[in-house]
Amino acid sequence: MIYLLGGSGYIGQAFQRHLLRHGIPHRSVRRAELDYAEPARLLAALRADRVSFLINAAGYTGKPNVDAAEHHKAECLFGNAVLPARIAEACASAGIPWGHVSSGCIYQGARPDGSGFTELDPPNFSFRAGPCSFYSGTKALGEEVLAAYPDVYQWRIRIPFDHHDHPRNYLSKLLRYSRLLDARNSLTHLAEFVPAALAFAEIRPAPGLYNFTNPGSVTTREVTALLAATVAPGREFAFFADEAEFMRNAAATPRSNCVLDPSKLLATGIALAPIQDALRAALAAWIPASAS
Repeated sequence: MIYLLGGSGYIGQAFQRHLLRHGIPHRSVRRAELDYAEPARLLAALRADRVSFLINAAGYTGKPNVDAAEHHKAECLFGNAVLPARIAEACASAGIPWGHVSSGCIYQGARPDGSGFTELDPPNFSFRAGPCSFYSGTKALGEEVLAAYPDVYQWRIRIPFDHHDHPRNYLSKLLRYSRLLDARNSLTHLAEFVPAALAFAEIRPAPGLYNFTNPGSVTTREVTALLAATVAPGREFAFFADEAEFMRNAAATPRSNCVLDPSKLLATGIALAPIQDALRAALAAWIPASAS
């Protein structure tokens, strides 16, 4: 039995689709029925259902984007740092391994030699190394909190996308925004992330941090070129002149744009497609929101 927390969100929905499609025994837990923010209640449920693995896709992201966290700091801090700690307490008491959906947004840029950040690199876009968004600060803090607990996999995803048109899908956002910021980033293909994350319950690699991004990186202009050649034929995308103009006109807080190195993940035997191939696969299978 697998427990899934946060099953109603964009990432959680992707997990639910996979679990249902493959007939994997699971329970998508809603806080309305079980307040998993209370360690004692979660522990009792884990024991009663004999849970073997837990996935936490719950947390605060902000709507429509991370700017919302600047106005809802208490909720953001609770969802991204306090809640994971309470889940960790229950899982540790139950003696079960679990995976936490973290984020690579705690970095900015790349390493001095241009390569991606590894799990050994300290965050440079956090409360300890600002300036950063409040959202990114809480995600980095959440990682620090979980580092003290056993049997926790922290999966750092970056700018998730898949073939389902959705407000949280990076590809959908590019299609809907009137102007874009060109930046280089690592990305995570959800269609590959979900089965790979679930594989952790079987192969049981060493607990800890894992950069869960497809190998390579892309710029915003490279992705929009793929969109214009596939699902948005002939579309011309407008861009801000630079980050300074973006901040003046479209953002209330700084954004993370970074490159991560997924070598540690790949060393477990889990293979992810190069990012260009993953993008093409998602666009080839694209399902518009009107057809969902």
